Amino acid sequence: MTSNRTMAAPLARSAASETFERLLAGRYSCRAFRPDPVERPVIEKILRLAQRTPSWCNAQPWQLVITSGAETDRFRAGLMEHAASHAPAPDIPFPREYRGVYLQRRRECGFQLYDSVGIARGDRAASARQAMENFRLFGAPHVAIVTTEEALGPYGILDCGAYVSNFALAARSLGVATIAQAALAAEAPFIRNFFGLPADRQVVCGISFGFEDAAHPANAFRTSRADLAETVTWVGP
Repeated sequence: MTSNRTMAAPLARSAASETFERLLAGRYSCRAFRPDPVERPVIEKILRLAQRTPSWCNAQPWQLVITSGAETDRFRAGLMEHAASHAPAPDIPFPREYRGVYLQRRRECGFQLYDSVGIARGDRAASARQAMENFRLFGAPHVAIVTTEEALGPYGILDCGAYVSNFALAARSLGVATIAQAALAAEAPFIRNFFGLPADRQVVCGISFGFEDAAHPANAFRTSRADLAETVTWVGP
């Protein structure tokens, strides 16, 4: 005879799967935030959830600096000034080249953003102004700077990437919008100096977060996802 526990298990898994699917479908890179701060208990809940991220040997290499209030504004102002007058200097090399389908996807995302905010293709001045929005943190009331220890190498960076994904999903589950920003990692020396970080902490990225400005046109588009046939090779029956 099948127990109630056995019969209920598939239903529970199905409900969890549907919830997870909704979170994945609802999460997007928010590029315009309202100024309203997120309450500290909500931020701490996001952090506790993200802390469950699996990592190499359970090293949990991620460390975060999170700003709020006037400190976000002070960081924002300094970052914008620095980015406007200094060449990028990331701790972790940016992609050497985008080729083939990766270049295609990158362009598609960029064109969607430009179309949404009314930037004509080829308008370099307008696209440069939009790029500076990264350093304005898209108006977010908070930013999290994600770092890893240099000695952990690529695996520490990989673990931080998983953490960033879970942070974004945890935030979404609590009604908080996010955007992970590699652009901030381009200003690693400034960030390390601004927050007094040790020399062996590599800046992986920033995560600007807060409540989305749903009326802003920059939040009106969604990027596409590749079909499984483009990303998976099946071996065996």
